[in-house]
Amino acid sequence: MKKIALINGANLNRLGVREPEIYGSATLKDLENSVVSLGKELGVEVSCFQSNIEGEILNKIAEFADGGFYGAIINPGAFTHTSVALRDAIAGSGLKFVEVHISNIHKREDFRHNSFTAAVCEAQICGMGFEGYLAALRFLAK
Repeated sequence: MKKIALINGANLNRLGVREPEIYGSATLKDLENSVVSLGKELGVEVSCFQSNIEGEILNKIAEFADGGFYGAIINPGAFTHTSVALRDAIAGSGLKFVEVHISNIHKREDFRHNSFTAAVCEAQICGMGFEGYLAALRFLAK
């Protein structure tokens, strides 16, 4: 069975509470349940992880890479726009990554238009809400 990680970064634990006009009212748990449920339908094992701490995300990527995972869906949150270390962890992991953003980062503040991580991912999906995560899972499951 193919194993795929779901990694959510900075502030995504606040989904449903933080800026619902941008991110909606559903919670991180709602998101994780949707992705895990679709994974079961697709015959994919999904492991979920969220942290607001960059180093914990880097360690978890290495753990997934060493644990026989095929790929990962990642929403780095603000680390998207700031972290060379995260970019290097993704590039060096050997995993296939899809970067996902709930909002369309290209329609927001200028600093959000730049992603350090997108260039080392297979694809970037943004602006589709939680559906973007499901699209990423379908892509990686193939």
